[in-house]
Amino acid sequence: MKKIFCLKRVWDLRCCKLFLCLLLFILMISVSGCSEKPSIIFNKQPITKENVFNFSSVFIPGSRIYYLIIMPEIQNSRMLNIQIIKKGDAEYLGYSLYMSRRIRLKDEETKYYTDYFVLNERGAYIMKVYSADKPKTPLTQAEFYVK
Repeated sequence: MKKIFCLKRVWDLRCCKLFLCLLLFILMISVSGCSEKPSIIFNKQPITKENVFNFSSVFIPGSRIYYLIIMPEIQNSRMLNIQIIKKGDAEYLGYSLYMSRRIRLKDEETKYYTDYFVLNERGAYIMKVYSADKPKTPLTQAEFYVK
């Protein structure tokens, strides 16, 4: 009688562990769902539907650097602040503000913005995009190089 009771108890513990593992797995999958985040894509040619996946992060000095800012969520404010920061200078802890631009999104550009700029100095750069709603936290940032 004791042996049967003991086997039943072991079986119950195994079922309980299996149930908890299954519950934990389902919870992990439901909580860790992928959410779309804003991003920046750089390219050497004007960005179109055909060449959007031909992105690059290394450019030559004096060439046009085309960029596409993708925003999955519509921003409350239609104003974006774009900053290009050069790494490696000793001005402010190794970073210096190279260029800053404030843009207004058009009606057809609620989820994306595309433009270009030209850099003549070699180095590593960071492009940061801020919303006018939250000017202290960047929506997105990306690093690129001019070699």
